[in-house]
Amino acid sequence: MSQNFFKPLEYYASTALDGVASILGYGGGKLDDAPMDGTVTLPDDLFAQKNAQTEWWYYTGHCETATGREFGFELVFFKRRTDLDRLGVVPMTALANPMYFAHFAISDITRGKFTYDHMRSFDKPFDNPVSMSETACDIRLGDWTLREVAGKHLLHATLSDGTVFDAVLESEKPIVMNGEGGSGITLKKSGASKHFSYTRMRVDGQLNENGSVERFTGKAWMDREYGIWEQGEWDWFSIQFDDESELMIYQFDDAGGHVKGDSTGTYVMPDGTCESLKRADFEIEATDFWTSERTGAEYPSGWNVKVAKLGIDIHIEPYIEDQELDTRGSTMIVYWEGACSVNGTKAGTPVKGRAYVELVGYDRSHETAGIADFLFGGSIKEIKEWLPL
Repeated sequence: MSQNFFKPLEYYASTALDGVASILGYGGGKLDDAPMDGTVTLPDDLFAQKNAQTEWWYYTGHCETATGREFGFELVFFKRRTDLDRLGVVPMTALANPMYFAHFAISDITRGKFTYDHMRSFDKPFDNPVSMSETACDIRLGDWTLREVAGKHLLHATLSDGTVFDAVLESEKPIVMNGEGGSGITLKKSGASKHFSYTRMRVDGQLNENGSVERFTGKAWMDREYGIWEQGEWDWFSIQFDDESELMIYQFDDAGGHVKGDSTGTYVMPDGTCESLKRADFEIEATDFWTSERTGAEYPSGWNVKVAKLGIDIHIEPYIEDQELDTRGSTMIVYWEGACSVNGTKAGTPVKGRAYVELVGYDRSHETAGIADFLFGGSIKEIKEWLPL
């Protein structure tokens, strides 16, 4: 009954909302075309980009407290211009343009526990307060923040269980230009992004868990991207070796599940010198799988990675199997992203390290989501439990 109830509402609402969005001028300025010049100017390219369709500031890290507790973290802020977006038949510009999102997760390796939260804002009254400056790296959504001050990145985020995370990150290497041939341009589905990274950032911070404070140190990775493209599927690996080198590889899938040729990678030597990789330069083989009891999605859960030209032959293993984030109430996708161990060899010499792996596209629920799923953060089945239908 609830399915039949919502479909007519969505249809008639979409017609009205198209007109409302036009009247209110929610279209914004003209969206920028896909970037063609990957040149990075700092700190300007850390600022919010007014006419980029999609952009994010993406941090992952591996840390250890003064008492020896190990954990990983993910903190990411998104901004999305909705000019071209519809959810079912409903134009997203009628809700907001731009929309803002953020995800925060802690992978407590010592305790074997994964915890995350996510939020969104339409920048409307009574919504989560949001600001993303176009003249400074000053990002705020709710009480989560990112600021860049004199080369240091200051992060603040919280979890609903009472955890408060504060960290100061400072890069130990120059920025790395990713994408095709190290150009700074990453090709994606029907578009491209400007894409650069800080592959090794020193981390100092503290966790406050309901009044119990622990200092921690560690190493982090930051990815910055903005541009225009269509949502796709990908496997992304950021690897920090103990010999002070780093490796990023990623592969995009097409609609048929085949790896696209424009998947690329970057190897960063201890001195910061970079070597760009083509898809033919590396091999990724899944060695195990894990199925989510919540969503039913099956994900790879362990990988052998080889880069023959660099003599790299490693195995990557998740510290915690379940590092799945269900963000259907914000960015509308379910994905897996988690802290992993790295063991293997480089040029025949044993090597260890740590990695973050992101897996997008293994859950397909976003393809059939409607406006009710987005607004209520769940499925129609969940909504009807409290609707008097």
